[in-house]
Amino acid sequence: MPAGEGLFAAIHDLVRMIPPGRVASYGMISTLVPGSTPRIVGFAMNGLPTDTDVPWQRIINASGGISPRPGSERQRIALEAEGIEFSKSGKVDWKKVAWEGPGPDWCEATGFDMVDYMSIIRHWPG
Repeated sequence: MPAGEGLFAAIHDLVRMIPPGRVASYGMISTLVPGSTPRIVGFAMNGLPTDTDVPWQRIINASGGISPRPGSERQRIALEAEGIEFSKSGKVDWKKVAWEGPGPDWCEATGFDMVDYMSIIRHWPG
């Protein structure tokens, strides 16, 4: 297995848990994947095939906007189709749409410490 493939799989598994109408930042995902950074989460999203089941569109930047790049308009259209609203400046209201995290079942299944999990998500936007 190439280096990073297991890391990308862990990132993809987490992103699959984000329901329609919710978003997370690259940083939010990276806090739950040991060895990851927001940039690595970006690489994991960017490397997905077009026919993926990973809801890549639900990952946005920490300021609540869509990072400018090819495909950013497609991402906005996909999020708006899920009910996500953007301000005039192109930002989401984190209080309304922030993903609350995978929850205790995920912690138990992955062996992630529940105390660490609660401490981490307390600092997420929203």
